[in-house]
Amino acid sequence: MLAAACLLAACSSVRLAYNNVPTFGTWWLNSYLDFDGSQSAKLRDDLGSLQQWHRSTQLPEMATLLQRGQSLAAQEHVDAAQVCALVEDVQRQLADIGTHSETSAAQLVRSLTPAQLQHLEAKYAKSNEEFRKEWLDLSPAKLRDKRYDKALERAEHVYGRLDTEQRALVRRQVDSSTFDPQRLQAERLRRQQDTLQTLRSVAGEQATPEQAERALRGLFARYRQSPQPDFRAYAQRQIDEGCAGVALLHDSATAAQRENAVKRLQAYEKDFRALAAQR
Repeated sequence: MLAAACLLAACSSVRLAYNNVPTFGTWWLNSYLDFDGSQSAKLRDDLGSLQQWHRSTQLPEMATLLQRGQSLAAQEHVDAAQVCALVEDVQRQLADIGTHSETSAAQLVRSLTPAQLQHLEAKYAKSNEEFRKEWLDLSPAKLRDKRYDKALERAEHVYGRLDTEQRALVRRQVDSSTFDPQRLQAERLRRQQDTLQTLRSVAGEQATPEQAERALRGLFARYRQSPQPDFRAYAQRQIDEGCAGVALLHDSATAAQRENAVKRLQAYEKDFRALAAQR
């Protein structure tokens, strides 16, 4: 969540988004689990502690990753392996966040009540309906158009306006992608059931703190890598396609577009280093 708040926010609002993670995170998780006052207070404190750890240890690493990204963005040619190397480092940092949060998360989930787990199940049902309307109910043509619009928006956020040939390249990448929202929905449902089963096994202090930590560690691991071989293969194909697509688009970039990409990444690096310096 901490990483996503920075990576998904507009550059000008990264610092605001990051500094408000404890408040936003408490509100967001409360919408899923309907915490009582004491649980909300503990969660806010836990997220504040997690943020301070992330600020002092992870943000400097993220800034270093952005420096590497700038070096790549300045090059005329980038290959897919170089892009995927950065992706793997980001994935490792996200895994580190999960590992660091296990103890505090285990304490919180042990306090959950049956009513709160029912609230979570109802929230999942609502989320699934929204996903269905947003992705599954679209015709193939509308789905491709939606994905193209999102891909174009992301690309132009980094490089600036793309020309006609570059837009056609993005369109071809979208059209040839193996992206499958049905597969995503199946994995979402698996994760939801896995989460509910795991939380039910430790909620109400049925498990010791150590048992709860082990249960959450396993759950987090299954989130990062699905136990379903077919989905693992699909997810890897999506990563490989994404890395190859970024490399192809970058190779088509003009000197001005590469400069724009470097400046964009420099701005993020500046924000991350400024945030890391705060206490």
